[in-house]
Amino acid sequence: MPGTPTRSDPKPPVGVDPTRASIARVYDAFLNGKDNYEIDREVLRGVQKAAPEAQDLATENRGFLIRASRFLAEQTGITQYLDCGSGLPTAENTHQVVQRIQPESTVVYVDNDPVVIAHGRALLVENELTHFSDADIFNPPSVLKDPVVRRHLDFSEPIALLQLGTLHHYTGERNPADIMQEYVDALPSGSYIAISHFLDPENEHSTVARKMEHMFLHSPMGSGKFRTKAELEELFCGLEMVEPGLVLCADWWPDGPRLKPLNQVQYCIAGGVARKP
Repeated sequence: MPGTPTRSDPKPPVGVDPTRASIARVYDAFLNGKDNYEIDREVLRGVQKAAPEAQDLATENRGFLIRASRFLAEQTGITQYLDCGSGLPTAENTHQVVQRIQPESTVVYVDNDPVVIAHGRALLVENELTHFSDADIFNPPSVLKDPVVRRHLDFSEPIALLQLGTLHHYTGERNPADIMQEYVDALPSGSYIAISHFLDPENEHSTVARKMEHMFLHSPMGSGKFRTKAELEELFCGLEMVEPGLVLCADWWPDGPRLKPLNQVQYCIAGGVARKP
């Protein structure tokens, strides 16, 4: 029966419905994690029908997260991070990257997915500088006024706001750029934002982008919008872009020289970092 958990599936935490796909669990499946159910793997298999390399959407996003977090910790002096849509714990989470470089860094994760909340609470015991909020990342006032966020982040000092692999899952009626503008307006001078997002590259790879989008939107998850570069640039709200600007995630300060060509899926996710003057 479609969506029915298999015997190998983990026992769901209280409040988690294993018959409904979850964005966080689907990403976990894309990353070959263990905290997902058959309904989530159904989404993965569907998108793989559009592009066999579909899992690279997640691996490129994760690589960008690691490199952008490392840049922020090493180069900007920022020690406060607001990670929106944190997802499930995996290798090299934001707090692990930045605290390795700046041990005094405070990280507040925000996610209201029930399975993420169950895991997120465990972060509270990892160290005293890592915290979790269950606010709605697509409702900026609920995040910005959240007691956990306000208790642990000082909005008179620069903050790094991360929206990595999140905004393409927004299904409301607002323009995502307006959501980002609310966040940007609340951030103090010297803050940074980092965004990654599914991309319609408007070239020979657009066909596969739209095929993947169709599979995402018509899957049990029901979200996954691929936007053009011009549409993604609006999400940065006119802030000063850090070089090399908004580019493919694979091209944002890679860790070494490229020895093999990108595949069609790697052309379909982009990211960038910007600074608020």
